[in-house]
Amino acid sequence: MSNEWADWLSRNGTRQFHLARKAGWNAFVQAAGREPLRRLDRGALARLSPVERADYDEARTVWNANLPTIRTSQLVRSYSIMDQVVASSRRDGDRLRGSVVIDSPAGVGKTTIATRYARDFHRRIYEREGALTDEGHQRLPVAFIPLSAGVTLKGLNTKILEFYGHPGAQRASTTALGSLAVDCVLSCQTRMIVIDELHFIDFKHRNGMEVSNHLKWLANEMPVTFVYVGMELEAKRFFDEGLLPDQSTYAQTSRRATRCPVSPFDISSDSHYQAWNYLLRAFEEHIVLADARPGMLTELANELFRRTQGFLVSLTNIIDRACWIAIATGTERIDETVLAAVTVDNAGERAASRR
Repeated sequence: MSNEWADWLSRNGTRQFHLARKAGWNAFVQAAGREPLRRLDRGALARLSPVERADYDEARTVWNANLPTIRTSQLVRSYSIMDQVVASSRRDGDRLRGSVVIDSPAGVGKTTIATRYARDFHRRIYEREGALTDEGHQRLPVAFIPLSAGVTLKGLNTKILEFYGHPGAQRASTTALGSLAVDCVLSCQTRMIVIDELHFIDFKHRNGMEVSNHLKWLANEMPVTFVYVGMELEAKRFFDEGLLPDQSTYAQTSRRATRCPVSPFDISSDSHYQAWNYLLRAFEEHIVLADARPGMLTELANELFRRTQGFLVSLTNIIDRACWIAIATGTERIDETVLAAVTVDNAGERAASRR
């Protein structure tokens, strides 16, 4: 017999989105937010049957593991930069559009920023223009293309075609792939292409230079705004295209691309410390534990920063693992003891041990 928590799980369980394919991206774009999960106090917990308790704990694990996207200062600033660049998408087809480069260290939420912005953009186009083009093609306002290590020119074009589900992705010649990719973009009236994991391109290697030049060709051929996402791209010389220092003034990318840096949190000033606490309070409101309360995380602000160094991926890891420990041990809250029991990611643990 089903119960409230099993029913909640059937509607709101862990979602699998394969963003690199149009079906997965569309599912991500169209997914509704999770239904709120009711927080039970200890008395209500004790009255659950064993089956209900198991389902409720599983529901809480799913809920607590999916912390909301918070409008941090980093996200707000990034959205502002992207809004400015996307304004150039209104240009006529014979004029070049700018591109955005979200550039940051690992673990600060750059892909989350890009996908959430692109999702909102996609939804706005759908609402205004509908799911089909005037020619009857499926409208795909956004394409999401994650790169892999050692990507080549052919590999880049293949990934674009695989996103659209084009049958020629594996059969067409290298020469034809680029033209097919352009046809897909034009037919589906795509207006934004997110290229993720751009740091996999070695801009000093021949293959990397070919990919870099091909991206410029695509930007010339496709009436879209490119959003590039990668780690330490300025240090990897993405903007000067791997040219020698005295030649860097000839790099087209440096003039066409707008860098959008994203940094980890910092608590070295009062304003930065307040921003860190704002983030923790927002996460507190989301957590479902019987003894959760306001201040549960902010009282641990310094320790959470020591353990995570302000990197979002480490913070979300430590919080959802702490929630699981609190449920499994019956502690039903996050405190210093629970936090000490959490093993976070390797980078966070190494850095914390030096503090």
